[in-house]
Amino acid sequence: MAKQREGDPWMPAPAFGRSLTGLSVNLLVTNVAATVAFSQTVLGAETVYADPDFAVMKRGATQWMLHADHTYENHPMAGFVAGLEGRGAGIEIRLHNSDPDLAETRARAAGHTILAGATDKPHGLREAYILDPDGYCWVVDIPLG
Repeated sequence: MAKQREGDPWMPAPAFGRSLTGLSVNLLVTNVAATVAFSQTVLGAETVYADPDFAVMKRGATQWMLHADHTYENHPMAGFVAGLEGRGAGIEIRLHNSDPDLAETRARAAGHTILAGATDKPHGLREAYILDPDGYCWVVDIPLG
């Protein structure tokens, strides 16, 4: 399937690539719009840019990217995610300093899966484990006390 975006992106891909520093997270998703909605509704993220092929999400100083599966058709990663339910097995994507009780409430209202509701943990955080539409596990947490 070809790219679905019409027109030019908000910035040329090479310019965006050169702007990235530190650690970057890119999630391959079946439906960009659905994951944008999850990120906004449950995680309280803002959309920097979104089209049917690609999105950049931001919460505080944290940014992450979403790429639609069809944009990776000729990419080596395509074989890893094809036909999988629950992607990202073994990884937790942690969003720190974000209210886990609020995220859990929003996720339940939107029909998302809660792996573990908001709970105080012995390592000093209150956290909730929530699956996004593709099964990536988001851990939303705030420090205790």
